[in-house]
Amino acid sequence: MENQKYALLIDSDNISHKYISCILDEMSKYGVTTYKRIYGDWTSPQAGRWREELLKNSIIPIQQFQNTVGKNATDSALIIDAMDILYTHNVDGFCIVSSDSDFTRLASRLRESGMNVIGMGEEKTPRSFRAACSIFTNLELLLDDQEEAPTEPAEPLERKKQDKAARAEKSSTVLSKKAVENDIVGIITENENKGKTTGLGEIGSRLQNKYPDFDVRNYGYSLLSKFLDEIPSLELVKEGHTVLVRLHSDAKTSAEVEHWMADTVRAAGERGLSLSELGNQLHTRFQNFHVRDYGYSQFSKFVQSIPGLELGRGSGKHQVYWVE
Repeated sequence: MENQKYALLIDSDNISHKYISCILDEMSKYGVTTYKRIYGDWTSPQAGRWREELLKNSIIPIQQFQNTVGKNATDSALIIDAMDILYTHNVDGFCIVSSDSDFTRLASRLRESGMNVIGMGEEKTPRSFRAACSIFTNLELLLDDQEEAPTEPAEPLERKKQDKAARAEKSSTVLSKKAVENDIVGIITENENKGKTTGLGEIGSRLQNKYPDFDVRNYGYSLLSKFLDEIPSLELVKEGHTVLVRLHSDAKTSAEVEHWMADTVRAAGERGLSLSELGNQLHTRFQNFHVRDYGYSQFSKFVQSIPGLELGRGSGKHQVYWVE
């Protein structure tokens, strides 16, 4: 397939020069960068650190004086240039490098025109800009990967992986590993109900479509397959040249139980089902069901853990309702 063409537009006001080689390396994965522009006030002392990097990497600096205090003229210049480039029809996508939410509308507008929009920014980048991009990558991740030499001993590398995973769990901007697992289980269950298998590529595509900033490097992995292989509820099976993702037998039963309960309560309509009635039907359908096998001591707590189900009171007894 012919390489796609990208316009790389960098906001120097809130991006450090130390990331430039990481940015260019990452862009090489997507295609050819035909426009390389960086925006800022190059008369300011802070811009000095960028000058050497611009010469080495053939990046065109766009001068934008700070004419009015409190107004970000750099953002306006970048947005105007992006729209000019869009109308030339010379590129297939854009890479916007900034940690600023001001580019959220620009990213949305470019995507509305059929452009692939890659966003890059520091961990502090607001959720709004991340979600507006087709793909978003944390610059700290790219820098970490570049600094990890392949010749380092295995133990320090493993420790770095664990530290990165720990940072991901604490970060407010990184999706929790449990949430990712729940989404994958949902994808596999949905496909199985339609008689379809689930490939590794589909998992990656659907996660990226739902979460533009999903990146296995956030959790200390370099490959999606390695990330999935260490999730206990999943198993990877190779069939020919295709890698399939399946639920382990226990996880499959759990998913079937939860899916059946949700469908049963939804079918009951607005009146819902009493907790005891749902329990009786469940034991009839799954004769080996034991709530303790799912980590709960009470059936009511298990019901409340299932997305879409809500416990309330009706006619003096516990009633289970479906909530959209």
